[in-house]
Amino acid sequence: MTAVVTVATAAPYDVTVGRGLLPAAVDSLPEGAVRVLVVHSAPLRDRADELKGLIEATGRTPVLAEVPDAEEGKTAEVAAFCWRVLGSSDFTRSDVVMGMGGGAVTDLAGFVAATWLRGVAVVQIPTTVLAMVDAAVGGKTGINTTEGKNLVGAFHEPSAVWCDTDFLRTLPANDRVAGLAEVVKGGFIRDTRILEIVEAETPALIAPELDEHAMEVLEELIARKIRVKADVVAADLKESHLREILNYGHTFGHAIEYTERYQWRHGAAVSVGMVFVAELARLAGKLDDAAVDRHRSILTGLGLPVTYPGHRWDALLTAMKRDKKTRGDMLRFVILQGIGNPVRLEGPDPALLAGAYDAVSR
Repeated sequence: MTAVVTVATAAPYDVTVGRGLLPAAVDSLPEGAVRVLVVHSAPLRDRADELKGLIEATGRTPVLAEVPDAEEGKTAEVAAFCWRVLGSSDFTRSDVVMGMGGGAVTDLAGFVAATWLRGVAVVQIPTTVLAMVDAAVGGKTGINTTEGKNLVGAFHEPSAVWCDTDFLRTLPANDRVAGLAEVVKGGFIRDTRILEIVEAETPALIAPELDEHAMEVLEELIARKIRVKADVVAADLKESHLREILNYGHTFGHAIEYTERYQWRHGAAVSVGMVFVAELARLAGKLDDAAVDRHRSILTGLGLPVTYPGHRWDALLTAMKRDKKTRGDMLRFVILQGIGNPVRLEGPDPALLAGAYDAVSR
């Protein structure tokens, strides 16, 4: 099964979900591109060589840039390395960057493309569940700094995204499950059918190896979550209003990542973050007990964490004040007023925040 989701922004592009898509990804390279920078992580060296051969077969010149895996690759130093490769290889405005890897790699590749010559084309080949449903779609690019995650970045939409689910067969189960946190988020904020599928298919989704049925379920969930994001991004590319709903669970989740120096998987941190804002919504009188319990049930069923150590509130609060959604000194959270109905909560009473933290503390 191949699904195509169009992200209908001012410069529309397609996100394709299916198997064996690398040849099609190469065929989608912009006409006129002579050189192609393939930014990839070290574990994907063999697949990058495969992609290099496919690019060479079209008469173009591929250049490989291997970068550190995960968040270690999202630094100014690594971006500068990529810029040096582009400069030494004489890349022009008609050339293109390809990002092949997890969310950190696609974020980095997009940022490098956005900043080289004030913007060159980027084609994304996400290889993890998280990257497919979140990082590679929507045009957000960025790198981390010592002050926080994604504080330096740019909006730079890809010309195409190719979600080749063959990569998921060798993805460690823990990384697959961590990516499902973002899928579940899409169910809580808009497509509630996602939640029903996850609840019914949890054993298949968390199995050590993916059989054919599990692959089909996963592909449907990925396509559904991408549609959620595509609809939101088409209405609000630069996060001026609606797009903020995609940050459900992220303010607290990013604070965990920062406090843990990015040693937590993003999906694990967002999982706790979703339970935190569910508890916050309950305390604010917006969400009933059953909806909060459903958060815990779905996430723990997948093996995701729903608690965090109880002695780090001051550090987390400081980190949340650096969040991109904060305005001045006012914290802003996306909460639910019923499942599928996200709203914004601005400047909540500190007692509510402390109460929500107590509810997720261990």
